[in-house]
Amino acid sequence: MSALAQMLESRGLPTTVLALVLPQVEKTRPPRALMTPFLLGRPVGEPNDAGFQRRVLLQALSLLERTDGPVILEHFPDDPPSWVDRADWVPAVSLPPLDPMMSAGTPPSPAQWEFALRAEMVQVLPAWERFKARFGRTTVGLADQPPQDWPAFIASFLAGGLPGVPLHDTPALALRFLVDDLKALYGEAAQADGGPPSARQLDQWFWRKTVAGQLLIALRAFSLTSENSALKTVGGRFFVPVPYLPA
Repeated sequence: MSALAQMLESRGLPTTVLALVLPQVEKTRPPRALMTPFLLGRPVGEPNDAGFQRRVLLQALSLLERTDGPVILEHFPDDPPSWVDRADWVPAVSLPPLDPMMSAGTPPSPAQWEFALRAEMVQVLPAWERFKARFGRTTVGLADQPPQDWPAFIASFLAGGLPGVPLHDTPALALRFLVDDLKALYGEAAQADGGPPSARQLDQWFWRKTVAGQLLIALRAFSLTSENSALKTVGGRFFVPVPYLPA
């Protein structure tokens, strides 16, 4: 984006960049940039906080009025309010405690993982429907498969298969987008009722207390042993965030 901004500026079109990684923006030196201290993928702050996001956008757009460049770098001064844990937050989905077998001892078989995820999704899907009704949107849809098909699709990889879907070029890409959809669906379902949690609360719930989170950790470990280089790359880079990798 910084290189694109430089090209557009050279043709007379003012630009401003929202930056999340300070060393990168210092190296690439876009003409104007607002450095925001938020999570990757959330350049204007947390979802569903329109007032805060408007503040970020207005500060970024205000850089277009300045002519003291060519390099202008400002820092947004505040963390988003929803980064603070909410003491009263509980997920909109009430799930039973995890089976200890999922995180220790003999790992479940592909069929056991499929059964466990399917049973958990029966509980999660109604909350996801409430989220969609409440907010009128969803970010789920990359996989080009209905959620009911996800458990079997993931289990087939754990069993050594490489299934695909017509929309995506490779099985690894199809699995990556399904994993993205699975995380998005659970995150939306957990926020179907009440106020928003902090990003940390939502992540800890998903990765520590759901079958889906434990399955993705197991799927990543399996992918790293695959002879399929694309699956190994996708699994290692995109399935599980670093803070939630097994010690």
